Amino acid sequence: MLSSFIKNISILKKFLFINLVVFIVFGSLTAIYLKGIQPNLINKKTSNHINIINNTIDHIKRLKIQFNKDDVRKFLFSTRFLFQNLDRVMIFNNKFELIGDTDTLDLDPRSFSQRLDITEMNIQDKDKISEKKKTTKQKKNKLKPLSEIIIDYSKSSDFGKPYTFTEESYDQFLLITIKSVNDGKNNIGYLAISEKASDIRNAIDERKIFVFRTALVVAIVILIFSLVLNRYFLKPIKTLVNFTKSIKEKNKQKTSIQNVKNRNDEIGILSNSLDEMTNELNNRINAAENFSTDLVHEIRNPLASLKSASEIISETTDKAQREKLVNILLHDVERIERLITDYSQMLKDEVAITNEQMKKIDLKLIATSVVDDFNNVHNSKSGINIKLNSNGSIKYYILGIENRIEQIIANLLDNSISFSRENQTIKVVLSDDKKEKNIVLSVIDEGEGFKEKDTAKIFKRFYSNRPNKFGEHSGLGLNIVKNLVELHNGKISASNNVGQKGAIIEIIFPKA
Repeated sequence: MLSSFIKNISILKKFLFINLVVFIVFGSLTAIYLKGIQPNLINKKTSNHINIINNTIDHIKRLKIQFNKDDVRKFLFSTRFLFQNLDRVMIFNNKFELIGDTDTLDLDPRSFSQRLDITEMNIQDKDKISEKKKTTKQKKNKLKPLSEIIIDYSKSSDFGKPYTFTEESYDQFLLITIKSVNDGKNNIGYLAISEKASDIRNAIDERKIFVFRTALVVAIVILIFSLVLNRYFLKPIKTLVNFTKSIKEKNKQKTSIQNVKNRNDEIGILSNSLDEMTNELNNRINAAENFSTDLVHEIRNPLASLKSASEIISETTDKAQREKLVNILLHDVERIERLITDYSQMLKDEVAITNEQMKKIDLKLIATSVVDDFNNVHNSKSGINIKLNSNGSIKYYILGIENRIEQIIANLLDNSISFSRENQTIKVVLSDDKKEKNIVLSVIDEGEGFKEKDTAKIFKRFYSNRPNKFGEHSGLGLNIVKNLVELHNGKISASNNVGQKGAIIEIIFPKA
């Protein structure tokens, strides 16, 4: 259930949800920590109280102090050094009556004098003052009377052991430890130590304030980070998602990602790559649609010729006429077969090219191999001679795919041969353009040249200005060459051989 919920929410909500969970976990641990601070601090002070109480009881037993007001007052005065770090020490008799209180000694500044006679006062007056002071404190702080607490202690299971409790009001935090005093047989009274432990509350308050401030800072940081995350990362990603959805759903009004493309970080790079990929995909789709349309149109012409010839051949009895019609049928069938074969091969080449890696190759070695193969076939068949001209001391290195470069040169030679007559020469010229850092490959024939003013037309699919024996070709050769040249980041152009008969097709490859 939880994993399904997390999967179905946005990245921002996931981020906030995870931070909330972490916040709750750390908040719970902090609450447990704060809850354990007070007992730990109290235990430290309680240990000190118990040591003082035990030492005081040992002194009482050793000195055999009687639990009456005079003896207890003299005892408290004589052992006051034991209570220097405490706020108040009180001794009660077995009837829960206060018979000694260090507050009484504190009332007289002479109480710590070495002369005992000077400090002697009417104990009843001191008791009255002490009781008045005690009453004022209790009224002010609304604390429970200590005598009642001792009574409860005497009836509890903790009787005989040190018992510590706290009294807290708006202005003070008291830590009180009580223990019964036993003479070995019977309980003779109670000893209570009271200490203002505001430092405990202060320590806890300081930690609470620190935790609160830390939590506030963390919350602000998370909020700022969430806003930055949403503005600079999640919104652009959402824009890209909407962009891909609009393409998938073929919406006419596409989401604009221009602002995202202008970024100089990884998201900008991703946006540009996505846009380029989309444009390339659209171009491929459009090219495929256009090519299919052109192919259907090209096949329709020989099919119409086939249909007409087949209808006439069944009705004619003239042998010469029938032979002529059969040749037309064969020519059209060959034309359709070549179109389908070349179209299929072109599709296979486009798929293969995406999986092939370019490497540094010597264009001269490849051109030499192709020229030799063509000379072996066409020189003996039609007397057409192909020559390779290059500077023997130069290496013509380019980045490319070797079999695709062979395909480019072969298609160009096929095209030149189709326009050439017997015993003519075709030149393949390699030159090094050092200034522009390019390698130039030129194929020059002695054919009729181009009649077109715009020679770029010849690189279009199924261009119609063809030689008489063009039935041997599909009309896709130069278009395939152009696509392969552009794949190698090259440029191709065609022109007539100025001052001479024939045509020149020139390809410029970037030098490796």
